[in-house]
Amino acid sequence: MHTRPNTDWKLFIQQIQEGSVKSLSRCISLLENEVAGYEQLLSLLPYNDTTKIIGITGPPGAGKSTLTDALIEELVRHNKKTGVLCVDPSSPFNLGALLGDRIRMSQWYNHPLVYIRSLASRGSLGGLHPKIIEICELMKAAAFDYIIVETVGVGQSEVEIAGLADVTVVVTVPEGGDEVQTMKAGLMEIADIFVVNKADRPDADRFVKNLRLMLAPTFATHQQEVAIIKTIASEKKGVAELCEKIALWLGSGQQDITRKAWLLAERAYYLLQQKRMKDISKQKLQQAIAHEVQQHRFNLYRFISGY
Repeated sequence: MHTRPNTDWKLFIQQIQEGSVKSLSRCISLLENEVAGYEQLLSLLPYNDTTKIIGITGPPGAGKSTLTDALIEELVRHNKKTGVLCVDPSSPFNLGALLGDRIRMSQWYNHPLVYIRSLASRGSLGGLHPKIIEICELMKAAAFDYIIVETVGVGQSEVEIAGLADVTVVVTVPEGGDEVQTMKAGLMEIADIFVVNKADRPDADRFVKNLRLMLAPTFATHQQEVAIIKTIASEKKGVAELCEKIALWLGSGQQDITRKAWLLAERAYYLLQQKRMKDISKQKLQQAIAHEVQQHRFNLYRFISGY
């Protein structure tokens, strides 16, 4: 863990609340690098139940980034302050983000209502950044109306987005029939809104019909039918309707106490898991295992139980 003596975390929070983009960016970097005392920063964050997190997920090539860009434009048109976290694939060499999403959304760099930050997934199987929960909580201090989290398109493991988002939008395309067929039931269940993007392509209507049939068994987990929205994000078509559905979902009382508790439990479980695993190093594991193997006495399960 990096060290940073005598950090005035309260001052940082005050500056973020006053709209300092520089302080927000700096604190996100401090969180990413686990600078000593960052837990104190998190414990000082004010309670915020107003800012809503929109999760955008789905298979690769569905047009999530284009849709996110169009959604930003729609929210800005309604004068909504919007934060965007784009979780990019990591470079295999330095674990940094490849920044593809930031390039696509470059028109929003200097807009006063928009803040965009690219994060590297750093190998996370769920398509999210290891510190995504903490970063979202930090961004809430900046009083955004919405925070959009766009995940890496890694498929089935993205169910963990449900533990973060207040509303989860799953994006797919008409040609994605096989991908939808192989989706885990969990992903089908956590989708609050389905978007069929690139809906000008052939068989879009048939795909929507089949998707609705596939979703039928999951309606028991929702108080109302899961919305399916057709969009052509590159032409901004259907995005206004999507924005309306998101607002309706967030304001409909769908997130009852049980669901809210489940979401918070998911976040708490993840954070506890990270905390308890922080002293376990893969490199040290490898060294210890190599030693056991050399002694011709290695047993994986005995090793784990005694570690």
